[in-house]
Amino acid sequence: MDTKPNDLLVLLTVSRSAKFTTAAQTLGLNHTTISRRIAALEKSLGGRVLSRASGGWELTELGEEAVRVAEQVEIAVSSLGESGRGPDPITGVVRMTATDGFSAYVAAPAVAKLRRRHPGLSVEIVTVTRQALQQRSGLDIEVVVGEPQVHRAEAFELGEYELGMYASQDYLAENGTPATEDELTEHRLVYFVDSMLQVDDLDAPRRLVPTMKDGLSSTNVLVHVEATRASAGIGFLPCFMADLHDDLVRLFPETLSERLPYWMVLRPDSMRRPAVAAVVRALRDQTIAHGEALMGRGVRSGIAR
Repeated sequence: MDTKPNDLLVLLTVSRSAKFTTAAQTLGLNHTTISRRIAALEKSLGGRVLSRASGGWELTELGEEAVRVAEQVEIAVSSLGESGRGPDPITGVVRMTATDGFSAYVAAPAVAKLRRRHPGLSVEIVTVTRQALQQRSGLDIEVVVGEPQVHRAEAFELGEYELGMYASQDYLAENGTPATEDELTEHRLVYFVDSMLQVDDLDAPRRLVPTMKDGLSSTNVLVHVEATRASAGIGFLPCFMADLHDDLVRLFPETLSERLPYWMVLRPDSMRRPAVAAVVRALRDQTIAHGEALMGRGVRSGIAR
């Protein structure tokens, strides 16, 4: 078997993006060269290392074995850096998806803090509110709402957060403060677009106040917060986001609330990469450190201040 280390490193780069074009840009090669290197590797190993998936390329079992070897090659090559200094293993690109709120108020500050210690690290965050994927080519970490049902993946609960009903002071001054939950039906709801909601656990306001009609709907929770502040209606908002704003008033906190869990999903091989493991630890630490604010028990200074 005549396997070239460079071909292994090409496969490693493809495995981290799931796309030949992205790998080519990262390595400064063209798409044809990437394809040729992968073909040469498969010939030397006697089998396929990649298979087509909906999001790009996915490693086969042989490919996973080859990537484990490639990671050792990468570490050995990086050790040839500055003399007298060991290489920083926490480097390279980590790709993750998470909800809008978690991305902005938990992931972003956690990654910023981590990068101050490891400047060679780059983290790509795609904001999306959906169920965990069954195939996660090119994706290292997913943070989702609710317990996921996944195969060939590791999943664990990060922590809980609370949502509640909020209205702006200006809105209440103009429209009156509802004295009972039944009076909420006289007001419009600011929340997710019902027909596009992909996470069943997020149906709480339509379950708690089923006769409340939609006012302004959006797929982005940051829009929910700003629309509620702009008096578009009464919003069902994550407390850790709403409590940052002194102009928002929480309504019926004892009865109209919902606690939901954040779960993290990882590919089985992801934690072998020091960079991924470091991001996972940073996200867990940030979630734990701000547990009170996530549950709506923090001071108004909240997470971001």
